[in-house]
Amino acid sequence: MNKIDRREDVNPEEGQHQYGDVTFADPTNKKYPIDTPEHVRAAWSYINHKDNAAKYDADEVETIKDRIRRAAKKYDIEIKAD
Repeated sequence: MNKIDRREDVNPEEGQHQYGDVTFADPTNKKYPIDTPEHVRAAWSYINHKDNAAKYDADEVETIKDRIRRAAKKYDIEIKAD
């Protein structure tokens, strides 16, 4: 799995504070929590917005999407292909 670089426009402590000690699809920056079915659906929706995906390199986006797909499978959520 590819490493996700630290983003300058994000404070990881904010994600930790807002969501607590949960699993994130982007654990480096504490973005896209994937600890509940609702969060998995929201994470998939957000990472598929071009403006959100543009903040990452292509391989990082694919890593995030892979993590969200695995979480979706865990919660038996069907997500549409991007």
